[in-house]
Amino acid sequence: MIPIRELLNRIRWDRQFAAADFRIGYYDRVDETIIVVSLNQVVQEPGDCFAVRVLDHAGVSHLLPYHRIREVYRNDELIWKRGRSVEAARPGAKEGG
Repeated sequence: MIPIRELLNRIRWDRQFAAADFRIGYYDRVDETIIVVSLNQVVQEPGDCFAVRVLDHAGVSHLLPYHRIREVYRNDELIWKRGRSVEAARPGAKEGG
C-alpha cells in the first residue's frame, strides 16, 4: 500500500492526477466514525511528517495525525483505504481504465 503522505504529495504535485475532486475520510475518536471532508479543507504544513490540519464546518482548524486518515476518494471513487492497496493511487498506474 502506498503511504498516505506519499499519496497526498502526489495529489499536491502531479497536476494531471490532481485534476479531480478529492475527499478524505478520517476516524473521529469522539463520534467513533469516519468523517469525510473535501481535500480543500486539509492543509499540509511544510515539514510536518506527523499530521495535517483539517478545517471543520465552523472553520476551526484541528490537528489530524496521518494514522487517522482511513480513506481517500477521487471523483467519488475509493482509491486508497488504510490496510488495502488500491492500484489507481500508485504513480505510473493507468487511470480511467
